[in-house]
Amino acid sequence: MTAAEVFCDRPCELGEGPLWHPLRGQLFWFDILGRRLLTRTAAGPQAWSFPEHVSAAGWIDADHLLIATETALRRFHIPSGEHEKVADLDAHDPDARSNDGRADPAGGFWIGTMGKRAEPGRGAIRRFHRGEVELLFPGITIPNAICFSPDGRLAYFADTPERRILRVELDAEGWPAGRPEVFVDLSAEGLNPDGAVTDAEGALWNAQWGAGRVARYLPDGRFDRAIPVGGLHASCPAFGGEDLRTLFVTTAQEGLTAPDPRQGLTYRCTPGVAGRPEPQVRA
Repeated sequence: MTAAEVFCDRPCELGEGPLWHPLRGQLFWFDILGRRLLTRTAAGPQAWSFPEHVSAAGWIDADHLLIATETALRRFHIPSGEHEKVADLDAHDPDARSNDGRADPAGGFWIGTMGKRAEPGRGAIRRFHRGEVELLFPGITIPNAICFSPDGRLAYFADTPERRILRVELDAEGWPAGRPEVFVDLSAEGLNPDGAVTDAEGALWNAQWGAGRVARYLPDGRFDRAIPVGGLHASCPAFGGEDLRTLFVTTAQEGLTAPDPRQGLTYRCTPGVAGRPEPQVRA
């Protein structure tokens, strides 16, 4: 078992939403509570600050990201840092924010929202598609683990306090075509599912909050292996790097008393399997 090493030593209060931009060969990620979008290139580290929480992104083209803030989805211009609203999320709820999100293979973007104090059932998962935002799953407390099977026929997600990862079938346009069913039940182990991504073999990698690891589950839900990371609160993985064979994992300091220097950093490892390029958002 290979432990992860530090990729970026800038600590995040709540690191989340790593995205490898396939056209730029560049990793972007967020500090939700720090209200920052971060990246690192050969020229060094870079960050952009926002007036509200930011949490997840998809790529639109070489120069633009679709970014989820606490109130809206915004089109972000990477070279200038300028951004404009594309669609509202919970614009009229000052106590809500966005959380986990990811583009789907049909060109949509799934985004979870939640109460800022994780109030039970206050959140939801929505889908942005062709300029419109539609409610998919209401009554969620902490939406996480949003990702998709390589063939685009399945979506995965979790409500972290429930300690289960669910899956649901999708139609040809990427909309849910049935009722969610349990993919992995982590309650017996006391594990908290956070962000997730699938690899080229269709297995799901899940960052597990409080466990300091990212775990791989095969397409039938069986546990395969886990890779430890230095941050106790592992929050979200993303494949990137050359041939998509590097797995990046964000972590968080949130909820830790006197966190040590390993907490809240962004890590990387070589898991021995390739990922897949993130789908383009059709914004």
